[in-house]
Amino acid sequence: MMTYKEKANSIEKTLKAYFDGIYNGDVQKLKSTFTHNAYLYGDVKGEVAVKSVEDYLTGVENRKSPKDLGETFQMEILSIEILGKVAMAKLHVPMLGFNYYDLLSLSLVNGEWKIVNKLFTHVA
Repeated sequence: MMTYKEKANSIEKTLKAYFDGIYNGDVQKLKSTFTHNAYLYGDVKGEVAVKSVEDYLTGVENRKSPKDLGETFQMEILSIEILGKVAMAKLHVPMLGFNYYDLLSLSLVNGEWKIVNKLFTHVA
């Protein structure tokens, strides 16, 4: 059984891979952080966005990455809350001219923490 600290470290590893995947446009690394059936729900400038993880990954693959655009890496973990084999993470993900905040639901799947749901919004 994992200790709380081990769980937190494992979740941070998943979140760092998530950040790296987004920032570098590394679709395979980003894909490794999600379950295959994850969904993303968001509000961007008043428009509702609902995407499957596959649609999201296709979008990442077909855009220039923040790194390629010369943006400074500013993504950060704001908080993590763990309850047994589930967790919530609040992230600040400024990129591509947006000030995104992500609320990620994670679950322990086959010994690895995976994102099962992503809520996101742009805060002006």
